[in-house]
Amino acid sequence: MTAGTASANSKNGGPQALIELRRVVKTFRNAAGEFTVLKGIDASFREAEFVSIVGRSGSGKSTLLNMMTGIDHPSSGEVRVGDAVLHRMNEGQMSVWRGRSLGIVFQFFQLLPMLTLLENVMLPMDFAEVIPPAEREERAAALLKWVGLAGLEHKYPAAVSGGQQQSAAVARALANDPPILVADEPTGNLDSRTAERVLEIFEEQVARGKTVIMVTHDNALARRAQRVLIISDGELISEWISRALPDLPHDVLLQMSRTAQTRRLAAGEALGPLPPGGLLVVAGGQIEVVSEGRWGRQVTAERLEPGAWFSGEDARVLGRRLAGLRAAEDAELLWLESLPDAPELRETLSGESRRRAQRFQEAGRQR
Repeated sequence: MTAGTASANSKNGGPQALIELRRVVKTFRNAAGEFTVLKGIDASFREAEFVSIVGRSGSGKSTLLNMMTGIDHPSSGEVRVGDAVLHRMNEGQMSVWRGRSLGIVFQFFQLLPMLTLLENVMLPMDFAEVIPPAEREERAAALLKWVGLAGLEHKYPAAVSGGQQQSAAVARALANDPPILVADEPTGNLDSRTAERVLEIFEEQVARGKTVIMVTHDNALARRAQRVLIISDGELISEWISRALPDLPHDVLLQMSRTAQTRRLAAGEALGPLPPGGLLVVAGGQIEVVSEGRWGRQVTAERLEPGAWFSGEDARVLGRRLAGLRAAEDAELLWLESLPDAPELRETLSGESRRRAQRFQEAGRQR
């Protein structure tokens, strides 16, 4: 089975992950000793999903991408794409698999300078032999036209702009119609107009059922994806924590991810009091924030959807107006007993507490 056929049902009845990393560790060794770049990464990516991987320079994001493409192998752990376990392949098997399953867009284009743009796009077809020989030139020309390079097919890379070279690199990545498209800082050297077109192409590919994984340092570009993974110091930050508090520094989010505990509530189950310095983040289901209404009647003042949060500071500010928290349906929470001592976090929590208190007050007047 190729990477594009891994849509068997999982245990919970949903689509199985197309790409799965389990406890992936990558350690480099040199004369100075050992340096661990990836520290037990667990991640999965589904078919027809657009995912961005964000992180500062040196955080491990490009190394993570290399694990998924088979360019490098983990020191320990497992990388599975479809039915293929990458680190168990020899170089010949890897080359064939990569040519048929992946399209890779590099930051610095990696076009062969002695070949025309048309020949560069045809090259993966010649290696993988997925497209019949008689169709390759026509397909390459059609792809170049689609990325806006009609009329430049016979130009050499040095004769066109950087943006045009990157557009050609995108066309080359799509040459064999692979199920997975991987891009490492694909817009880093482009003007805004060309970068926008590259993003549109990625979104079009996702709409056609392909999986797109993009590494970028640009948070605005990253948010164009359906999911954003943040890597910091070789570890993935909890997606729910980063979604709930996207503007916090990565090191603060990482500290929170390390201490978060998962809790599950059945529908209607009440949640005990939060510690004064604690926080909960909704990861599934829905939580009701219940207030004391008139004549002692309890009223739902707010519903917390996945990605929303409630803090011990909220409970302190609301005081007796807060009757409690309960699950409106089966719910999953990330529960933090204590939080890092970070000014940005304190400011965020206090600001939201003031806004929540104002909402409670307005809702109370309406009731």
